[in-house]
Amino acid sequence: MSDIRPATEPAGAHDFPEPTGRTPDDLAYWVALNAVRGVSSGAVWALRRSFASMEQAWAASAGELRRAGLEAKVIDQLLDARRDIEPEAALAALEKADGRAIAWDDPAYPARLREIADPPALLHVRGDVDVLSHDRAVAIVGTRRMSTYARLVTERLAGDLAGSGITIVSGMASGVDSVAHRAALDAGGPTIAVWGTGLGTVYPTANRTLARQIAEQGAIATEYPVWMRGSAENFPQRNRIISGLVLGTIVVEAPLPSGALITARYAIEHNREIMAVPGDIFKAGSQGTNALIFRGEARAVTSAAEVLETLGVSVDPVQLALQPVVEPDADERPIANQLNASPKHIDAMAETAKLPAHRVSAILTMLELKGLARHVGGGRYVHPRPEPAGGSGG
Repeated sequence: MSDIRPATEPAGAHDFPEPTGRTPDDLAYWVALNAVRGVSSGAVWALRRSFASMEQAWAASAGELRRAGLEAKVIDQLLDARRDIEPEAALAALEKADGRAIAWDDPAYPARLREIADPPALLHVRGDVDVLSHDRAVAIVGTRRMSTYARLVTERLAGDLAGSGITIVSGMASGVDSVAHRAALDAGGPTIAVWGTGLGTVYPTANRTLARQIAEQGAIATEYPVWMRGSAENFPQRNRIISGLVLGTIVVEAPLPSGALITARYAIEHNREIMAVPGDIFKAGSQGTNALIFRGEARAVTSAAEVLETLGVSVDPVQLALQPVVEPDADERPIANQLNASPKHIDAMAETAKLPAHRVSAILTMLELKGLARHVGGGRYVHPRPEPAGGSGG
């Protein structure tokens, strides 16, 4: 378990120093201070307020650090770290991890993130730094143990929004987060992954390829030093950055309690739009999203068009077309018409269509090639883009 603790809650945005609007000359000292175990974001802020430069903070005496408001334990850790950490080497380690340091004073620091109550003093970024400042960005979050329904909804929302010029932000966790990133990438749009680890640790490890693709087509951002591995307190803390970067947050599927609901709480605190996808009332995974809607904390959304309307964003309606490019032929239609968001077993479809199972299997293969069917395991299939009840409305 890491020694890093959640940052202390500042009294208000007025307590943050006015940014200088330039990359700090002493950037290596920002990185070095951020790399000290036990020095939280709150401690870095205290140093930024109390010293003319981070280089002076790095060289400060125990008494000066105490007057800056640091606790005795943090002071001891900082003084000890000076023997092991060389600032220029710390900066070089970040660059070796293909990262760039973006300090509060830097003009590249996301303006929207400056508005939240507890902004990180320093970000480590891999990829396109400018993506962090995209004006039209939406977070999509949800449970790691997603249902087939949540997967389909996430793919549709993230893909349609990305295709409409919206940057998709999430946490690259398993489940809804990863699906949102992949759908955005597949749609050709940028996406931002906010990590609860340092850039030296991909978590989960199964997402190594996804992480590389995100960095190539968007950005990865974290407030944690390169060496930081995942720990229980890091991930809830990073959720405030996800919420802080965006116009609004969509919770696709979330039980009670869940990390996605922590992101929603931050969105409420940040006075950002919060949206939720209605779910099955009999499924535990939908209890959190349905509660947000019931309490009036989130607007129910079922399409990218509704998300854009909620955010007051206008796009060409052609960009939101939901119909597939190809249609099933006459032989395929009896099977294609059975597919929706609920998984159907091949045997059940064969019985309904009064066709032999091997014939249905061949038809499903062709439907998959056309993008009109998807195998979700166990001989069960769904339509990858099912129409909501009542049709598409367009």
